[in-house]
Amino acid sequence: MASSPTSLVFTVLRRKPELVAPATPTPRELKPLSDIDDQEGLRFQIPVIQFYRYDPSMQGKDPVKIIREAISQALVFYYPFAGRLREGPERKLLVDCTGEGAMLVEADADVSLEQFGDSLQPPFPGLEELLYDVPGSGGVLHCPLLLIQVTRLSCSGFIFALRLNHTMSDAAGLVQFMTAVGELARGAAAPSIQPVWCRELLNARNPPRVTCIHHEYDEVADTKGTIIPLDDMVHRSFFFGPTEISALRRFIPYHLGQCSAFDVLTASLWRCRTIALQPEPDEEVRVLCIVNARSKFDPPLPTGYYGNAFAFPVALTNAGKLCENPLGYALELVKKAKADVTQEYMRSLADLMVIRGRPHFTVVRSYLVSDVTRAGFGEVDFGWGKPAYGGPAKGGVGAIPGVASFYIPFKNAKGEEGIVVPVCLPALAMERFVKELNIMLNMEQTQFPTPFKGVAGDGGTPTSTFILSNL
Repeated sequence: MASSPTSLVFTVLRRKPELVAPATPTPRELKPLSDIDDQEGLRFQIPVIQFYRYDPSMQGKDPVKIIREAISQALVFYYPFAGRLREGPERKLLVDCTGEGAMLVEADADVSLEQFGDSLQPPFPGLEELLYDVPGSGGVLHCPLLLIQVTRLSCSGFIFALRLNHTMSDAAGLVQFMTAVGELARGAAAPSIQPVWCRELLNARNPPRVTCIHHEYDEVADTKGTIIPLDDMVHRSFFFGPTEISALRRFIPYHLGQCSAFDVLTASLWRCRTIALQPEPDEEVRVLCIVNARSKFDPPLPTGYYGNAFAFPVALTNAGKLCENPLGYALELVKKAKADVTQEYMRSLADLMVIRGRPHFTVVRSYLVSDVTRAGFGEVDFGWGKPAYGGPAKGGVGAIPGVASFYIPFKNAKGEEGIVVPVCLPALAMERFVKELNIMLNMEQTQFPTPFKGVAGDGGTPTSTFILSNL
Protein backbone atom coordinates (compact mmCIF):
# COMPACT_ATOMS: atom_id res chain seq x y z
CA MET A 1 0.00 0.00 0.00
CA ALA A 2 1.37 3.41 -0.92
CA SER A 3 1.73 5.68 2.02
CA SER A 4 2.75 9.30 2.41
CA PRO A 5 6.07 9.79 4.21
CA THR A 6 4.33 11.44 7.16
CA SER A 7 2.18 8.37 7.80
CA LEU A 8 4.90 5.86 6.90
CA VAL A 9 4.99 2.90 9.27
CA PHE A 10 7.77 0.34 9.24
CA THR A 11 9.51 -2.12 11.54
CA VAL A 12 13.16 -1.91 12.54
CA LEU A 13 14.91 -4.98 13.92
CA ARG A 14 17.98 -4.04 15.93
CA ARG A 15 20.84 -6.18 17.16
CA LYS A 16 22.21 -5.65 20.64
CA PRO A 17 24.29 -2.43 20.78
CA GLU A 18 28.07 -2.99 20.71
CA LEU A 19 31.09 -0.87 21.54
CA VAL A 20 33.51 -0.40 18.65
CA ALA A 21 36.98 0.19 20.05
CA PRO A 22 39.98 1.65 18.17
CA ALA A 23 41.60 -0.94 15.88
CA THR A 24 44.98 -0.57 17.61
CA PRO A 25 45.99 0.60 21.12
CA THR A 26 45.64 4.36 21.72
CA PRO A 27 47.12 6.73 24.35
CA ARG A 28 45.52 6.60 27.82
CA GLU A 29 45.38 10.22 28.98
CA LEU A 30 43.13 13.02 30.21
CA LYS A 31 42.47 15.68 27.58
CA PRO A 32 40.67 18.88 28.73
CA LEU A 33 38.10 20.36 26.38
CA SER A 34 38.40 24.05 25.47
CA ASP A 35 36.56 26.78 27.35
CA ILE A 36 34.32 27.17 24.29
CA ASP A 37 33.54 23.41 24.15
CA ASP A 38 32.28 22.86 27.65
CA GLN A 39 29.71 25.63 28.00
CA GLU A 40 26.30 24.57 29.31
CA GLY A 41 24.52 25.19 25.99
CA LEU A 42 26.58 22.48 24.24
CA ARG A 43 26.03 19.78 26.87
CA PHE A 44 23.54 17.79 24.84
CA GLN A 45 23.43 15.16 22.11
CA ILE A 46 23.00 16.29 18.51
CA PRO A 47 21.48 13.89 15.91
CA VAL A 48 22.40 13.67 12.22
CA ILE A 49 21.14 11.27 9.56
CA GLN A 50 22.37 10.19 6.11
CA PHE A 51 20.27 8.24 3.55
CA TYR A 52 22.18 6.16 0.97
CA ARG A 53 20.76 4.62 -2.20
CA TYR A 54 21.57 1.13 -3.48
CA ASP A 55 24.69 1.15 -5.65
CA PRO A 56 25.11 -1.83 -8.05
CA SER A 57 28.92 -1.56 -7.78
CA MET A 58 28.59 -2.44 -4.05
CA GLN A 59 26.46 -5.54 -4.72
CA GLY A 60 26.96 -8.13 -1.96
CA LYS A 61 28.85 -5.72 0.33
CA ASP A 62 27.46 -5.16 3.82
CA PRO A 63 27.38 -1.48 4.88
CA VAL A 64 27.33 -2.42 8.57
CA LYS A 65 30.50 -4.51 8.33
CA ILE A 66 32.34 -1.94 6.21
CA ILE A 67 31.34 1.01 8.42
CA ARG A 68 32.08 -0.89 11.66
CA GLU A 69 35.64 -1.58 10.49
CA ALA A 70 36.08 2.01 9.26
CA ILE A 71 34.90 3.43 12.60
CA SER A 72 37.39 1.19 14.41
CA GLN A 73 40.18 2.47 12.16
CA ALA A 74 39.06 6.12 12.43
CA LEU A 75 39.08 5.91 16.23
CA VAL A 76 42.83 5.26 16.13
CA PHE A 77 43.24 8.79 14.73
CA TYR A 78 40.30 10.28 16.65
CA TYR A 79 40.91 8.32 19.86
CA PRO A 80 39.29 10.93 22.19
CA PHE A 81 35.93 9.91 20.61
CA ALA A 82 36.51 6.42 22.08
CA GLY A 83 36.79 7.88 25.61
CA ARG A 84 34.34 9.24 28.16
CA LEU A 85 33.81 12.71 29.61
CA ARG A 86 34.58 13.50 33.24
CA GLU A 87 33.97 16.76 35.09
CA GLY A 88 36.81 18.35 37.03
CA PRO A 89 37.01 21.41 39.31
CA GLU A 90 35.05 24.53 38.19
CA ARG A 91 32.85 22.28 35.98
CA LYS A 92 35.78 21.77 33.57
CA LEU A 93 35.12 18.88 31.17
CA LEU A 94 37.92 16.47 30.34
CA VAL A 95 38.03 13.47 28.03
CA ASP A 96 39.26 10.36 29.79
CA CYS A 97 40.79 8.55 26.78
CA THR A 98 39.81 5.06 27.94
CA GLY A 99 39.60 3.49 24.46
CA GLU A 100 36.19 1.98 25.39
CA GLY A 101 34.84 2.92 21.99
CA ALA A 102 31.86 4.39 20.19
CA MET A 103 28.47 2.67 20.42
CA LEU A 104 27.18 0.99 17.24
CA VAL A 105 23.71 -0.40 16.60
CA GLU A 106 23.21 -2.77 13.65
CA ALA A 107 19.66 -2.82 12.27
CA ASP A 108 17.38 -3.87 9.40
CA ALA A 109 14.15 -2.15 8.34
CA ASP A 110 11.31 -3.45 6.14
CA VAL A 111 11.11 -0.21 4.18
CA SER A 112 12.71 1.14 1.01
CA LEU A 113 14.27 4.54 0.50
CA GLU A 114 11.58 5.34 -2.09
CA GLN A 115 8.86 4.98 0.56
CA PHE A 116 10.30 7.99 2.39
CA GLY A 117 9.13 10.06 -0.58
CA ASP A 118 10.75 12.41 -3.10
CA SER A 119 11.55 15.10 -0.57
CA LEU A 120 13.86 13.71 2.07
CA GLN A 121 13.81 16.35 4.78
CA PRO A 122 13.25 16.56 8.52
CA PRO A 123 11.20 15.54 10.38
CA PHE A 124 11.71 11.91 9.36
CA PRO A 125 9.13 9.24 10.19
CA GLY A 126 10.41 6.63 12.61
CA LEU A 127 13.48 8.65 13.60
CA GLU A 128 13.43 7.14 17.11
CA GLU A 129 13.74 3.69 15.49
CA LEU A 130 16.46 4.77 13.03
CA LEU A 131 18.55 6.38 15.78
CA TYR A 132 17.67 4.35 18.84
CA ASP A 133 18.34 6.00 22.19
CA VAL A 134 20.08 3.08 23.86
CA PRO A 135 19.08 3.20 27.55
CA GLY A 136 21.85 4.69 29.67
CA SER A 137 23.81 5.99 26.68
CA GLY A 138 22.55 9.55 26.42
CA GLY A 139 24.23 11.31 29.34
CA VAL A 140 26.90 13.96 28.95
CA LEU A 141 29.29 12.34 31.46
CA HIS A 142 30.53 8.71 31.57
CA CYS A 143 28.64 7.77 28.36
CA PRO A 144 29.69 7.03 24.76
CA LEU A 145 30.54 10.24 22.94
CA LEU A 146 29.24 8.81 19.66
CA LEU A 147 26.23 6.58 19.05
CA ILE A 148 25.91 5.30 15.46
CA GLN A 149 23.11 3.20 13.97
CA VAL A 150 23.43 1.66 10.51
CA THR A 151 20.06 0.39 9.21
CA ARG A 152 19.89 -1.73 6.04
CA LEU A 153 16.79 -1.04 3.92
CA SER A 154 14.74 -3.47 1.83
CA CYS A 155 15.95 -1.74 -1.38
CA SER A 156 19.60 -2.51 -0.45
CA GLY A 157 20.17 1.13 0.44
CA PHE A 158 20.89 2.03 4.04
CA ILE A 159 20.61 4.78 6.64
CA PHE A 160 23.56 6.00 8.69
CA ALA A 161 22.39 7.87 11.79
CA LEU A 162 24.69 9.38 14.38
CA ARG A 163 24.34 11.10 17.72
CA LEU A 164 27.22 13.24 18.98
CA ASN A 165 27.95 14.73 22.38
CA HIS A 166 28.08 18.34 21.15
CA THR A 167 30.81 19.40 23.59
CA MET A 168 33.26 17.36 21.49
CA SER A 169 32.77 18.96 18.07
CA ASP A 170 30.76 21.40 16.00
CA ALA A 171 29.30 20.58 12.56
CA ALA A 172 32.63 21.16 10.79
CA GLY A 173 34.46 18.89 13.25
CA LEU A 174 31.82 16.16 13.04
CA VAL A 175 31.86 16.17 9.21
CA GLN A 176 35.66 15.91 9.34
CA PHE A 177 35.33 12.72 11.43
CA MET A 178 32.53 11.28 9.25
CA THR A 179 34.60 12.04 6.12
CA ALA A 180 37.54 10.17 7.67
CA VAL A 181 35.28 7.13 8.31
CA GLY A 182 34.16 7.34 4.66
CA GLU A 183 37.73 7.52 3.34
CA LEU A 184 38.78 4.52 5.44
CA ALA A 185 35.65 2.62 4.36
CA ARG A 186 36.70 3.20 0.72
CA GLY A 187 40.16 1.77 1.36
CA ALA A 188 42.35 4.69 2.40
CA ALA A 189 45.15 3.90 4.88
CA ALA A 190 44.67 7.19 6.76
CA PRO A 191 42.32 10.21 6.69
CA SER A 192 43.25 12.92 4.15
CA ILE A 193 42.97 15.51 6.95
CA GLN A 194 44.80 14.59 10.14
CA PRO A 195 42.83 15.49 13.28
CA VAL A 196 44.24 18.28 15.46
CA TRP A 197 43.29 18.45 19.16
CA CYS A 198 44.94 21.72 20.39
CA ARG A 199 41.88 22.66 22.47
CA GLU A 200 44.10 25.00 24.52
CA LEU A 201 43.90 27.44 21.57
CA LEU A 202 40.36 28.30 22.69
CA ASN A 203 41.02 28.48 26.40
CA ALA A 204 40.53 31.53 28.59
CA ARG A 205 43.38 33.97 29.14
CA ASN A 206 45.15 34.32 32.46
CA PRO A 207 43.72 36.31 34.09
CA PRO A 208 40.41 36.09 32.21
CA ARG A 209 38.83 39.42 31.20
CA VAL A 210 35.58 40.01 29.31
CA THR A 211 36.30 42.73 26.74
CA CYS A 212 33.25 42.43 24.44
CA ILE A 213 29.49 42.57 24.94
CA HIS A 214 27.92 39.10 24.95
CA HIS A 215 24.15 39.56 24.98
CA GLU A 216 23.81 35.87 24.08
CA TYR A 217 24.57 35.07 27.74
CA ASP A 218 22.34 37.73 29.34
CA GLU A 219 20.41 36.45 32.33
CA VAL A 220 16.77 36.99 31.37
CA ALA A 221 13.95 36.03 33.74
CA ASP A 222 11.12 34.14 32.04
CA THR A 223 8.45 36.28 33.68
CA LYS A 224 5.75 35.50 31.09
CA GLY A 225 6.36 31.77 30.65
CA THR A 226 7.61 32.24 27.10
CA ILE A 227 10.01 29.30 26.97
CA ILE A 228 8.24 27.07 24.48
CA PRO A 229 6.33 24.18 26.10
CA LEU A 230 7.32 20.64 25.19
CA ASP A 231 3.80 19.39 24.55
CA ASP A 232 1.80 20.25 21.44
CA MET A 233 4.94 20.90 19.38
CA VAL A 234 4.71 20.75 15.59
CA HIS A 235 7.79 20.11 13.40
CA ARG A 236 7.68 21.35 9.82
CA SER A 237 10.28 21.95 7.15
CA PHE A 238 10.20 24.86 4.71
CA PHE A 239 12.02 24.93 1.38
CA PHE A 240 13.62 28.13 0.13
CA GLY A 241 14.87 27.91 -3.44
CA PRO A 242 15.86 30.75 -5.78
CA THR A 243 12.18 31.77 -6.20
CA GLU A 244 11.51 32.02 -2.47
CA ILE A 245 14.77 33.85 -1.69
CA SER A 246 14.14 36.41 -4.43
CA ALA A 247 10.58 36.87 -3.12
CA LEU A 248 12.05 37.75 0.30
CA ARG A 249 14.69 40.00 -1.29
CA ARG A 250 11.90 42.25 -2.61
CA PHE A 251 11.57 43.64 0.92
CA ILE A 252 15.24 44.63 1.21
CA PRO A 253 16.14 48.33 0.95
CA TYR A 254 18.56 49.21 -1.84
CA HIS A 255 21.54 49.92 0.44
CA LEU A 256 21.33 46.36 1.85
CA GLY A 257 21.08 44.69 -1.56
CA GLN A 258 24.42 42.89 -1.25
CA CYS A 259 23.41 40.87 1.81
CA SER A 260 23.63 37.06 1.77
CA ALA A 261 20.76 34.58 1.50
CA PHE A 262 21.55 33.63 5.14
CA ASP A 263 20.97 37.23 6.27
CA VAL A 264 17.69 37.60 4.35
CA LEU A 265 16.37 34.25 5.51
CA THR A 266 17.37 34.81 9.15
CA ALA A 267 15.76 38.25 9.29
CA SER A 268 12.56 36.94 7.64
CA LEU A 269 12.21 33.83 9.81
CA TRP A 270 12.97 35.74 13.02
CA ARG A 271 10.29 38.28 12.20
CA CYS A 272 7.65 35.71 11.16
CA ARG A 273 8.39 33.53 14.18
CA THR A 274 8.12 36.47 16.59
CA ILE A 275 4.76 37.48 15.09
CA ALA A 276 3.61 33.86 15.42
CA LEU A 277 4.57 33.61 19.10
CA GLN A 278 2.80 36.92 19.93
CA PRO A 279 5.05 38.31 22.67
CA GLU A 280 4.16 41.66 24.27
CA PRO A 281 5.44 44.58 22.13
CA ASP A 282 7.87 45.74 24.84
CA GLU A 283 9.44 42.30 25.42
CA GLU A 284 13.01 41.73 24.28
CA VAL A 285 13.44 39.19 21.48
CA ARG A 286 16.71 37.90 20.09
CA VAL A 287 18.11 35.80 17.29
CA LEU A 288 21.41 33.97 17.81
CA CYS A 289 23.40 33.33 14.62
CA ILE A 290 26.00 30.59 14.79
CA VAL A 291 29.22 31.95 13.25
CA ASN A 292 32.17 29.65 12.47
CA ALA A 293 35.20 31.49 13.86
CA ARG A 294 37.97 29.27 12.45
CA SER A 295 39.07 31.94 9.99
CA LYS A 296 38.71 34.82 12.48
CA PHE A 297 41.93 33.91 14.25
CA ASP A 298 45.36 35.18 13.24
CA PRO A 299 46.81 32.76 12.41
CA PRO A 300 43.63 30.78 11.61
CA LEU A 301 42.92 27.66 13.66
CA PRO A 302 44.91 24.73 12.24
CA THR A 303 43.39 22.61 9.49
CA GLY A 304 42.08 19.49 11.17
CA TYR A 305 40.90 21.22 14.38
CA TYR A 306 37.68 19.43 15.25
CA GLY A 307 36.54 21.17 18.43
CA ASN A 308 33.74 23.71 18.72
CA ALA A 309 34.99 26.91 17.11
CA PHE A 310 31.95 29.13 16.84
CA ALA A 311 30.11 31.90 18.64
CA PHE A 312 26.42 32.72 19.05
CA PRO A 313 26.39 36.50 18.36
CA VAL A 314 22.97 37.94 19.06
CA ALA A 315 20.69 40.46 17.37
CA LEU A 316 18.47 42.05 20.00
CA THR A 317 15.43 44.32 19.88
CA ASN A 318 11.91 44.46 21.26
CA ALA A 319 9.04 42.55 19.67
CA GLY A 320 7.10 45.67 18.70
CA LYS A 321 9.99 47.17 16.74
CA LEU A 322 10.80 43.86 15.04
CA CYS A 323 7.22 43.19 13.92
CA GLU A 324 6.25 46.75 12.92
CA ASN A 325 9.41 47.81 11.07
CA PRO A 326 10.24 46.82 7.48
CA LEU A 327 12.49 43.79 6.97
CA GLY A 328 15.56 46.01 6.56
CA TYR A 329 15.44 46.73 10.30
CA ALA A 330 15.87 43.05 11.26
CA LEU A 331 18.41 42.60 8.47
CA GLU A 332 20.71 45.37 9.76
CA LEU A 333 20.61 43.82 13.25
CA VAL A 334 21.53 40.36 11.90
CA LYS A 335 24.41 41.70 9.78
CA LYS A 336 25.83 43.68 12.70
CA ALA A 337 25.63 40.68 15.06
CA LYS A 338 27.59 38.48 12.64
CA ALA A 339 30.23 41.20 12.13
CA ASP A 340 30.84 41.30 15.91
CA VAL A 341 32.69 37.96 15.83
CA THR A 342 36.44 38.60 15.80
CA GLN A 343 39.45 36.95 17.42
CA GLU A 344 39.04 39.27 20.42
CA TYR A 345 35.34 38.34 20.67
CA MET A 346 36.28 34.64 20.88
CA ARG A 347 38.94 35.34 23.53
CA SER A 348 36.42 37.38 25.52
CA LEU A 349 33.86 34.58 25.16
CA ALA A 350 36.26 31.93 26.55
CA ASP A 351 37.05 34.28 29.45
CA LEU A 352 33.34 34.83 30.16
CA MET A 353 32.82 31.06 30.38
CA VAL A 354 35.46 30.75 33.10
CA ILE A 355 34.37 33.86 35.03
CA ARG A 356 30.65 33.01 34.97
CA GLY A 357 30.78 29.22 35.44
CA ARG A 358 30.05 28.16 31.82
CA PRO A 359 26.51 29.55 31.49
CA HIS A 360 23.84 28.47 29.00
CA PHE A 361 23.05 30.93 26.23
CA THR A 362 19.84 32.90 26.71
CA VAL A 363 16.78 30.93 25.63
CA VAL A 364 13.97 33.22 26.80
CA ARG A 365 12.37 34.69 23.64
CA SER A 366 15.39 33.52 21.62
CA TYR A 367 15.65 31.91 18.20
CA LEU A 368 18.89 30.19 17.19
CA VAL A 369 19.86 29.56 13.56
CA SER A 370 22.72 27.40 12.33
CA ASP A 371 23.72 27.31 8.66
CA VAL A 372 25.08 23.86 7.76
CA THR A 373 24.78 24.36 3.99
CA ARG A 374 28.60 24.37 3.68
CA ALA A 375 29.41 21.89 6.47
CA GLY A 376 29.73 18.99 3.99
CA PHE A 377 27.22 16.42 5.32
CA GLY A 378 26.04 15.87 1.74
CA GLU A 379 29.56 14.84 0.61
CA VAL A 380 30.17 11.97 3.06
CA ASP A 381 30.74 8.78 1.01
CA PHE A 382 31.17 5.32 2.57
CA GLY A 383 31.50 3.67 -0.87
CA TRP A 384 27.87 4.01 -1.95
CA GLY A 385 28.25 7.55 -3.28
CA LYS A 386 26.90 10.76 -1.83
CA PRO A 387 23.79 10.60 0.38
CA ALA A 388 20.30 11.29 -0.94
CA TYR A 389 19.99 13.40 2.21
CA GLY A 390 22.70 14.24 4.73
CA GLY A 391 22.49 16.56 7.70
CA PRO A 392 20.65 17.33 10.93
CA ALA A 393 17.98 14.77 11.77
CA LYS A 394 15.56 17.35 13.17
CA GLY A 395 15.13 20.96 14.19
CA GLY A 396 14.46 22.16 17.71
CA VAL A 397 17.33 20.15 19.24
CA GLY A 398 19.19 21.14 22.35
CA ALA A 399 18.42 21.58 26.00
CA ILE A 400 15.37 23.71 25.14
CA PRO A 401 13.41 22.18 22.23
CA GLY A 402 11.99 24.56 19.67
CA VAL A 403 14.70 27.21 19.93
CA ALA A 404 16.96 26.09 17.06
CA SER A 405 16.61 25.81 13.27
CA PHE A 406 19.21 24.52 10.82
CA TYR A 407 19.70 25.69 7.24
CA ILE A 408 20.26 22.46 5.30
CA PRO A 409 21.24 22.19 1.61
CA PHE A 410 18.44 20.54 -0.33
CA LYS A 411 17.29 19.69 -3.85
CA ASN A 412 13.52 19.60 -4.26
CA ALA A 413 11.43 17.29 -6.47
CA LYS A 414 11.80 19.77 -9.40
CA GLY A 415 15.59 19.55 -9.11
CA GLU A 416 15.93 23.08 -7.71
CA GLU A 417 18.85 23.62 -5.33
CA GLY A 418 17.91 25.45 -2.18
CA ILE A 419 17.78 25.40 1.59
CA VAL A 420 15.41 23.43 3.79
CA VAL A 421 14.71 24.79 7.27
CA PRO A 422 13.10 22.65 9.97
CA VAL A 423 11.03 24.76 12.38
CA CYS A 424 9.54 23.58 15.67
CA LEU A 425 6.66 25.57 17.23
CA PRO A 426 3.47 25.00 19.25
CA ALA A 427 0.59 24.09 16.92
CA LEU A 428 -1.26 27.43 16.95
CA ALA A 429 1.96 29.42 16.59
CA MET A 430 2.93 27.20 13.63
CA GLU A 431 -0.35 28.08 11.87
CA ARG A 432 0.36 31.79 12.34
CA PHE A 433 3.98 31.32 11.23
CA VAL A 434 2.91 29.58 7.99
CA LYS A 435 0.38 32.36 7.23
CA GLU A 436 2.93 35.08 7.86
CA LEU A 437 5.55 33.41 5.68
CA ASN A 438 2.96 32.85 2.94
CA ILE A 439 2.17 36.56 2.94
CA MET A 440 5.83 37.52 2.54
CA LEU A 441 6.42 35.00 -0.24
CA ASN A 442 3.34 36.02 -2.21
CA MET A 443 2.58 39.69 -1.69
CA GLU A 444 3.45 42.63 -3.90
CA GLN A 445 6.61 44.55 -3.21
CA THR A 446 4.64 47.74 -2.61
CA GLN A 447 3.16 46.31 0.59
CA PHE A 448 4.86 45.07 3.69
CA PRO A 449 3.19 42.59 6.01
CA THR A 450 2.21 43.77 9.45
CA PRO A 451 1.35 41.26 12.17
CA PHE A 452 -1.34 39.27 10.44
CA LYS A 453 -4.94 39.00 11.61
CA GLY A 454 -6.75 37.23 8.75
CA VAL A 455 -6.53 33.76 7.20
CA ALA A 456 -4.14 33.11 4.33
CA GLY A 457 -5.93 32.08 1.20
CA ASP A 458 -9.35 33.46 2.14
CA GLY A 459 -9.00 36.68 0.20
CA GLY A 460 -7.44 35.41 -2.98
CA THR A 461 -3.96 35.29 -1.44
CA PRO A 462 -2.08 32.57 -3.33
CA THR A 463 -0.57 29.82 -1.26
CA SER A 464 3.17 29.33 -1.47
CA THR A 465 5.13 26.71 -3.35
CA PHE A 466 7.49 25.71 -0.55
CA ILE A 467 7.35 22.16 0.73
CA LEU A 468 5.64 21.50 4.02
CA SER A 469 6.18 18.29 5.84
CA ASN A 470 4.41 17.72 9.08
CA LEU A 471 4.86 14.84 11.50
